[in-house]
Amino acid sequence: MNAKPGRLGVGIIGAGHVGPILGAALAGAGHAIVGISAISQASRDRAEAILPLVPILTVSEVVERSELVIIAVPDAQLESLIQGLAATNTWQPGQLVLHTSARYGIAVLAPAQAAGAIPLAIHPAMAFTGTSLDLARLADSYFAVTAPGPVLPIGQALAVEMGGEPLIVAEGDRASYAEAIQIASAFSISIVEQATSLLAKIGLEHPGAILGPLLHSAMENALGRTGPERLDLAGFDEIEPRQHPLDDDRSRE
Repeated sequence: MNAKPGRLGVGIIGAGHVGPILGAALAGAGHAIVGISAISQASRDRAEAILPLVPILTVSEVVERSELVIIAVPDAQLESLIQGLAATNTWQPGQLVLHTSARYGIAVLAPAQAAGAIPLAIHPAMAFTGTSLDLARLADSYFAVTAPGPVLPIGQALAVEMGGEPLIVAEGDRASYAEAIQIASAFSISIVEQATSLLAKIGLEHPGAILGPLLHSAMENALGRTGPERLDLAGFDEIEPRQHPLDDDRSRE
């Protein structure tokens, strides 16, 4: 993956459903992926499948080699990870540090910022499968971007380079944003699982295929009442029921 002039060296912490996909998207935009951390065999296999030839490194090595660090780990691990790297003086001045949590803004990155790093919080509002299917779906997704004013254009540009539409979310609004994402996802998962289970119990094969067009049209009608400029629900009937935008990284290692 040869970087174009002016491109960044990108390191990824976390090889769950989200990190490798965002890395592949940035690689497609011309950035160089310098390394990714992965612990379990499943995460190593995923990293090698999505980002072939990218070295698997320790977390410290990823940070030390990167101009842009993407932290894609479960929310429960985020704060302690950032603080731990600050305690070992691993963060570098001028380095871009981006986390993908919906719930947190840039305040959680304060230890890295104190070391001179530039904080960014960018959350893609979609359910990830951890496969190449996600790369195409990024194009239909909004990315919640929270960043200090002077570097907000950097966060927006990265969202665009990953294929999405940047959506500015203020630090104080991040919790409400995360709640909205969680409600929408939990409701969708619950409805799909209950409905497909009922059809399966009466002996109908492929209940997901049966309900797909109905769910697609029903959701499109419901969203249409909110008056968005653009509605594109292609692939809604392909949703993996147990993927959750807030919890995509919960089992990534």
